[in-house]
Amino acid sequence: MDVILEVKNLTTEFRAERQVVTAVNNISFSLRRGKTLGIVGESGSGKSVTSLSIMRLIPDPPGKIVGGQALFTEKGGEQTDLLALPEYQMRNYRGNRISMIFQEPMTSLNPVFRCGDQIIEAIMLHQKCNKDEAWQKTLQLLKEVQLPRPETMIYQYPHQLSGGQKQRVMIAMAMSCNPDILIADEPTTALDVTVQATILDLMRDLQSKRDMSIMFITHDLGVVAEIADEVIVMYKGAIVEAGSVLQIFENPQHPYTKGLLACRPRLDKKLKILPTVRDFMEETSDGAIIERENVSIDEKSIAFTSEEIIARNEKLFAKEPLLNVKNLEVHFPVKTGVFGATKGYVKAVDGISFSVMPGETLGLVGESGCGKTTTGRAILRLIEPTGGSVIFDGKNIRDLSRGNLKNLRKDFQIIFQDPYSSLNPRLSVGGAIMEVLNVHNIMTSEKERRDYVSYLLEKVNLSPHHFYNYPHEFSGGQRQRICIARALALKPKFLICDESVSALDVSVQAQALNLLVSLRNEFNLTYIFISHDLSVVKFISDRIAVMSKGKIVETGYANDIYENPKEEYTRNLIEAIPKGSIDEIKLRKGFAA
Repeated sequence: MDVILEVKNLTTEFRAERQVVTAVNNISFSLRRGKTLGIVGESGSGKSVTSLSIMRLIPDPPGKIVGGQALFTEKGGEQTDLLALPEYQMRNYRGNRISMIFQEPMTSLNPVFRCGDQIIEAIMLHQKCNKDEAWQKTLQLLKEVQLPRPETMIYQYPHQLSGGQKQRVMIAMAMSCNPDILIADEPTTALDVTVQATILDLMRDLQSKRDMSIMFITHDLGVVAEIADEVIVMYKGAIVEAGSVLQIFENPQHPYTKGLLACRPRLDKKLKILPTVRDFMEETSDGAIIERENVSIDEKSIAFTSEEIIARNEKLFAKEPLLNVKNLEVHFPVKTGVFGATKGYVKAVDGISFSVMPGETLGLVGESGCGKTTTGRAILRLIEPTGGSVIFDGKNIRDLSRGNLKNLRKDFQIIFQDPYSSLNPRLSVGGAIMEVLNVHNIMTSEKERRDYVSYLLEKVNLSPHHFYNYPHEFSGGQRQRICIARALALKPKFLICDESVSALDVSVQAQALNLLVSLRNEFNLTYIFISHDLSVVKFISDRIAVMSKGKIVETGYANDIYENPKEEYTRNLIEAIPKGSIDEIKLRKGFAA
């Protein structure tokens, strides 16, 4: 077995004021030459810290590599321990022999330098060539990563590119020195499924051309099935399972792995509730993992029968719509010149119409830039529409004065994509929810409001003692629960969920989706669920509206959209979803399915 990197007994710690956290705990694994190793786990499992430790990018303090080896093997067989090298020698490996693609390209690219200049700098630093040669190599790299108009893109700044384009620039920069190993840390997490599929195809193509080894870090097992040859599963800094990608998917041994595989939304069935990792395992007080006995996904997550789906749809559509959107338009002016003359308009939302029934969940799905988020904000008048009407509960929202709109806002709320940026870091969790009650003069005494906030925190599976904690003290999933509690505080009839689970681990995502379903059923809530992830939309939605370029191109019941899509655009979206099926893994690996 031709191993290019062998990690032995790696341990990395972070020192806080009163405790030491072992982020990576004595792990060992190997990466084969020309192959892809998938590292899977939830946030906090230690997978990113593992890659940063190998690259020697752990900030010291507070972090420190306290033990282990990372043996890099040359083609001649000579081994070098990367963890024992002086820093000046490590620079010859970092970026040159081993490159890294970080999760968030916007924070990895320097906003004040053009994209091309940043790649040119890396080439000149490691390959000792002049600027003209580096410019030509950069242009060739931008073509190789399939960026449109590379002659123009080389002069663009990061803010002028889409998320997928910025990620391609990061890949070009990582490939600029023809590395032996590429470490990809969640490189597709925030991307649309179609862009994700393109990036995965690109990485496979580059790997084949350059005989490159890839360490692919993700929480999404569907993506791992698409690209990995071997897989290690991490939990709380330790490796709990390792094997070939087929072994992991076909016959998982550890309850944590079984839970991760089970909690992905299904495409073949519409489930009433998603399994979670906690359904498969429990932890004792000393940290030992115990597998729960007699776990049955069919019993835990009973699928809707076709009769139940038909009965629910008949019940929903026997009522009058709660929301009627007719010919909604949001056009943004494009200004030019010193005096800001309008030379045209960007039609972000271009004359769309739909209705939502009381108690229904309408999924609004499409790629980034299709207008789905703008639609949600225009419905609530967080963005002023430029045309059309929005009739909510018999009232035209566009005709309301600011005072009347404020009173009506109690009935419709929004859950934003990024919970951290939508919570005031200076307010405690209790204070953030209390603020909503104070603005609308809900309840008469401070004690009533505090008791009500404690009740809401319990409803979203948080503890009342979290009242005095601040947003930075919570995980991403917990912060999203806080935002849900705040949205529920005014007892609304209608909620818009704007990419509210897209940045969460699959297991945390399953918990959040289950919570939204249980709250919808308990309080008869009506949702518009906005997402680029069609598998998530299928799980939670009764109907789906597919958007492209500001227009709705297809609408129908969730199952019908998946089983019989009418538009080519919808078919492409569905085709791009990572399926993670055993048959597809066998086909990719060249086995008979």
